[in-house]
Amino acid sequence: MASTSGKAYDRRWWTLIVLSISLLVISLDNTILNVALPTIERDLGASGSELQWIVDSYTLVFAGLLLTMGSLGDRFGRRRALAAGLLVFGTGSLLSALSTGADMLIASRALMGLGGALIMPSTLSILTNVFPAEERPKAIGIWAAVAGLGIAIGPVAGGWLIEHFDWTWVFLVNLPIVALALAGAAALVPESRNPEQARLDPLGALLSTAGLGVLTWAIIEAGGERGWTDPFTLAGFGVSLMALAAFVAWELRTRSPMLDVRLFRVRRFSGASVSIGLVFFSLFGAIFFLTMYLQEVKDYGALSAGLRVTPLAIGLVLGGPASAKLAGRIGTRIVVAAGLTIVAAAMLLMSGANAETGYGLIAASLVMMGFGMGTTMAPATESIMSSLPLAHAGVGSAMNDTVRMVGGTLGVAILGSLLSSSYGAGMEGAVQGLPAQAGAAAQGSIGGAGAVAERLGGDAGVALSRAAETAFSSAMGSTLVVAAGVALAGALVALSVLPGRERERAEKTAVIAEAAAA
Repeated sequence: MASTSGKAYDRRWWTLIVLSISLLVISLDNTILNVALPTIERDLGASGSELQWIVDSYTLVFAGLLLTMGSLGDRFGRRRALAAGLLVFGTGSLLSALSTGADMLIASRALMGLGGALIMPSTLSILTNVFPAEERPKAIGIWAAVAGLGIAIGPVAGGWLIEHFDWTWVFLVNLPIVALALAGAAALVPESRNPEQARLDPLGALLSTAGLGVLTWAIIEAGGERGWTDPFTLAGFGVSLMALAAFVAWELRTRSPMLDVRLFRVRRFSGASVSIGLVFFSLFGAIFFLTMYLQEVKDYGALSAGLRVTPLAIGLVLGGPASAKLAGRIGTRIVVAAGLTIVAAAMLLMSGANAETGYGLIAASLVMMGFGMGTTMAPATESIMSSLPLAHAGVGSAMNDTVRMVGGTLGVAILGSLLSSSYGAGMEGAVQGLPAQAGAAAQGSIGGAGAVAERLGGDAGVALSRAAETAFSSAMGSTLVVAAGVALAGALVALSVLPGRERERAEKTAVIAEAAAA
């Protein structure tokens, strides 16, 4: 039941601070590691495949376990799940910092993913239970802004830590944040759980974990060396679809479903889920190659490039809280569609960037993108959470987090593949006459082209470097147009699927009445 009375209500804004600190440590981890990968490669002798799995082992475990962990939090206590997640995440961070080889670091990152899968749905489900309905949109707006803020400041924090310390500090920095969140959770976060104490759904948990885990693995492999048509990749997609189909079939027949899949008939739930997935598809893909553009084309260092991504945070901080008021006045459907349209416009603006483009265009695009993302995330998240009774807030939060993670992972994989193939095609003329190995390296990535150009030296090296910058800028521009198209598709989904203002209010009232009668 909701903890909106007595001490819990009086200190609800302090509770939000603790939840925001807990969320921040996960959001930071999504981007802080990327700038440390070259140093980790040198210090641990990691191969390219091992570097990929240092990043992806976290994503794989996190995405695979979200629904299961959200369900367990509903049953056994959301504060308990939050505290357990923080302890596991902190332990994984410490072991990551102490890693002496790539295999140990991959395993430690997987442990961090387990902790993250406990933390993230707990933060939103606790928030939903602590704040009354009239204050919940504003609180979720702040929650959404913090989630985006961590993503935006991660590269800055990582660059600064690498320049002043070493790669282990991108993990050690988590420990004081975890300690602060644990202390705050013990003192300021009330416990809540599903009062029905429904039976566990082990088969549903197994099928959802297998389906989401294998799906995430297949997406990662598709965007990597295997590619989309590799038999193992295709088999992964097939297995994941079968597991998820079996999950849906089981949830429809069991008396105690982990996730009531009938919720997807509710337009507020399904429309908001698709909108969040598409905005993260576009955003994560864009951020992935924007950081490459800033470092490889504009020649900024890791810290300088990270600092130049921070305007995204400004837009997020402005867009998240403001969207709550807008949604209350004109409805979620219009606000979410407008936010996705702003994201699309920002990407179209950024698509004109090249080697000679000034930073002002990038900064303006990032502020727009952050504002559009914040405007989309907060009301869409509130729409998902208000579609469920408070007793099932953990599963609702996990569903929200799952579509974010799967959408973002798909964005990096698909948009990254488009960028890579477009860049390779643009370099065909420039690599003619080079030795086969050097030509393959230059055509494979802009980083490889830079290394080959450095070895060539002289006018030939300068010419190859400029050709690579031109090819990458062109490829980034065309890929950003695709990302903008996806964001616009999300806006159309929001307009066509999300209910109008009056129906939205009626559906919220029905959920509240159903919970009161239960």
